[in-house]
Amino acid sequence: MSEIRIRYTELGKSFARRRLFEDLSLSLESGAALLLGGENGAGKTTLLRILAGLEKPSHGLVDFGAGEVAWQRCRKILQRRVMYLHQAPYMFEGSVARNLELALPRGLSKSRRDEKIRRALEWARLDGLSGARAKTLSGGEKQRVSLARAWLRQSKILLLDEPAANMDRESQLRTAALLRRLKAARVALALASHNHEVFDELIDRRLLLEDGKLHAARAPALPENVTRLAAGRLRRAAKARR
Repeated sequence: MSEIRIRYTELGKSFARRRLFEDLSLSLESGAALLLGGENGAGKTTLLRILAGLEKPSHGLVDFGAGEVAWQRCRKILQRRVMYLHQAPYMFEGSVARNLELALPRGLSKSRRDEKIRRALEWARLDGLSGARAKTLSGGEKQRVSLARAWLRQSKILLLDEPAANMDRESQLRTAALLRRLKAARVALALASHNHEVFDELIDRRLLLEDGKLHAARAPALPENVTRLAAGRLRRAAKARR
């Protein structure tokens, strides 16, 4: 996977007379994970959607490495390069396998398509759920299906909005484990999350969106952290299954 770096500057967003944020700057880089914090209503979801080319800012510039251009001029490029995952991933009608098949390019032979789906199911620890109705899965299982779709699409930049919301601890840790694997594959990650402790080992930079501005945030001090112990146990269990 080729290296990528996108730099966003002067991002602003207003609704009618309300200014949500102004003059924000941040970058997304291969193999790096950014955690975006902030209170509900601070604008985290809106910011992620702007980064993905899904929502128009009031103004902003984007630099892919060849100089800054207006956000409006590179919207389609952002939509091709950046994948945004909502906290409640959308599942299409039909089976898990069918949902994964929709992420594959057209023209593949049936044998090649089936092999890619099998590998994606294995990668996301969804073995045994190939024929299950996707809409009946648990929240954690749906999130792993959405990550498997991103893996199949070979997305280079992945933005996740509350990826651990409404999950039990085991599902949160499984999601974090998959994100670590994507990061190791040099995918650029940005997460907006209140459940940040489950992702602490993954995160390289922390930013807080507050009062319309981005501020650098420190990692929380976590001595004797139970989450890290649990994550380590999950990784060891995964290795033992291989």
